[in-house]
Amino acid sequence: MKVWTVANQKGGVGKTTTTVTLGGLLAQRGAKVVLIDTDPHASLSYYFGIDSDELSRSLYDIFVHDTPLDKDTVLDCLCPTKLDSLFILPASMALATLDRQLGNQSGMGLTLKKALALIEDEFEYALIDCPPVLGVLMVNALAASTRVIIPVQTEFLALKGLERMLDSLKIMQQSLRKAFRYTIVPTMFDKRVKAAIGAYYTLRETHGDSVWQGLIPIDTKFRDASSHHALPSVHAPKARGVVAYTSLLRHLRILEAAK
Repeated sequence: MKVWTVANQKGGVGKTTTTVTLGGLLAQRGAKVVLIDTDPHASLSYYFGIDSDELSRSLYDIFVHDTPLDKDTVLDCLCPTKLDSLFILPASMALATLDRQLGNQSGMGLTLKKALALIEDEFEYALIDCPPVLGVLMVNALAASTRVIIPVQTEFLALKGLERMLDSLKIMQQSLRKAFRYTIVPTMFDKRVKAAIGAYYTLRETHGDSVWQGLIPIDTKFRDASSHHALPSVHAPKARGVVAYTSLLRHLRILEAAK
């Protein structure tokens, strides 16, 4: 199973849109995909019309399960979508208590990785949508990852957020003794704004080959798809944003094949 963790320590940069769109494109191409919502705000879950307050099971249950975790327990937490090959492991507000409850317990940073290992024969891809805070949930998402995707809004304040994210990866790399493969994805690009163009070129000059050479443009079709609880690639398959994410997916698959 390939595990792509979508993370940035700045909010509003397109993490959920990236997770949903890439996941939808993979599922439409025949891959079995699970999307994992590790943000207590549950934006990814709500995107698919899942009300976290009404769930009987969620990601939270995987962290606080009383008995040894098994495959059936993990599968029971999944929610289906309109695509047969796409599933959601939803979040709940209770996740916000995990740092206080479990933050100091040994091995808590590997809970999600162990859960995904139990279902790796069921899915080809897992995409994890992260909260913008370095805590138990992001640590788990990073520890489980085979690749980190870092969406970065093309504006100068967002570049500072990227530096914090990369610093966190360095810290995690030392503690986990794991080298992270990561791809920086420029998002919300507006070609009419000079500052956006400047931020993009600064991103490329500073981070070189770690930056995907393409751009995810601002596209109102993403907002329209969200309001209909629909995958962008289903709601507006020819939208420029979807075309851009299709190109990104092709790039990521090439990277995976080459490693």
